[in-house]
Amino acid sequence: MSRRSNELVGRELDIVSRSVSKQVTTYDEALVAFIKDAKRRGLREFTITYYKRELNDFRRYLVTIEHSLFIHDVLRQHLVDFVEDMQSRGLRPTTINTKLRAIRAFFHWLLESKYLAVNELAKFPLVRDRKDNIETFTVKQLHALLSAPNKRTFTGQRDYTFMLLLLETGIRLNEACGILVEDIKMSEGLVFIRNTKNHYHRYVPIQAKMKEQLKRYLQLRGTAETDALFVTLDGQAMKRHSLQKIVAKYGELAGIKGVRCSPHTMRHTFAKISVMNGAGIFELQKILGHSTMEMVKTYVNLFSTEVHDKHREFSPLNSL
Repeated sequence: MSRRSNELVGRELDIVSRSVSKQVTTYDEALVAFIKDAKRRGLREFTITYYKRELNDFRRYLVTIEHSLFIHDVLRQHLVDFVEDMQSRGLRPTTINTKLRAIRAFFHWLLESKYLAVNELAKFPLVRDRKDNIETFTVKQLHALLSAPNKRTFTGQRDYTFMLLLLETGIRLNEACGILVEDIKMSEGLVFIRNTKNHYHRYVPIQAKMKEQLKRYLQLRGTAETDALFVTLDGQAMKRHSLQKIVAKYGELAGIKGVRCSPHTMRHTFAKISVMNGAGIFELQKILGHSTMEMVKTYVNLFSTEVHDKHREFSPLNSL
């Protein structure tokens, strides 16, 4: 066996810089501390559940490849291999990136909290997700979808109101879950959105048809043990997973094919129709609650008819 060099390099220096107590931190211990801190910082239960789910998924992968579960043994190459494994299983780029964001946040926190001296996973790139095809409903599909609920039942009226609100405002599923009765500002024509993704509360406008349906639904809803807007037949607040299934349920009843029937498709459809009807990027950003212009610009690039209309004027063929 050759004599080792006395000079410490690379990860050997990393070991020196870590305190002894941190060197033996396991993935499980670190995850418990991370979740405890997330609760202390007031992150939403939905976000905490997301972190638990995705970080445990990465842990299962490490166990599958029989790798060490000490956090300082997790290297960049392991995440590269994890991404390749997910791609080989046919996971969509959006699904892979959802997992990567959780892992990146976890290891950034480990560095900030001094559990690691070096973050091996820093600036790990997301998988390129081509946004050249955003699924939306056609007007015909929307008519079929909104005609599917049995409006002579309470659940039919509730579900119709829910889908109409998604289409009118473009709000996210989680935002819809958090709406309380008091958040409906009927006289102002606004709905207060409190359960936002970026923790910035906002108001979204509603017009006459939506206000009329909300008034009808609120009369049918009556008083309940919960302040939540959408309730079960027992008067309990509807859970996120129950609301999530509504669009899919009526999409199946309406026989809609070729497009994913989900609340997020309703959000995309709101954006598409708004852009086609002349909505500006700033108004759209404010209503949708995007923290950056990136997604809003994508909607405008895909759905704006302005270039098409202008092309009629400057087409070279007009001169021939």
